[in-house]
Amino acid sequence: MNGRFLRVGETARAKVELTIDGATVEALAGDTLLTAMLCSVRHVRQSEFGAEKRAGFCLMGACQDCWVWTADGERLRACTTVVEAGMRVVTTQPEGQWANLAS
Repeated sequence: MNGRFLRVGETARAKVELTIDGATVEALAGDTLLTAMLCSVRHVRQSEFGAEKRAGFCLMGACQDCWVWTADGERLRACTTVVEAGMRVVTTQPEGQWANLAS
C-alpha cells in the first residue's frame, strides 16, 4: 500500500500487524491507529456527507474527522486509539449498527 505519511524516525520499535479493510498492514508498537493507517493508506475514510476522502485533520482528538470502525462494528477515533496486534479496522460505517435504535 502507498501511505500518505512516511516514517523517518523511531523505526526500531516492535512491529504490529493489523488489517485495514481486509488488507494486512504493519505498524509499530505504540503508534496511534491514525499514524498506522496513514503510513499504509492514502486516506482514513470517506466523508459521510459526500464523495470526499478524509485523512484526519487535527491529529489530537478534537475534530471528529478520523472515526473508523472495528470489523465488529465498534466505533473508534483513530487519532487517540493505540494499535493492537490483530486489530481489524474498516473505513466504511457498518450498516445497522445504531445501538440506540435497537428494539
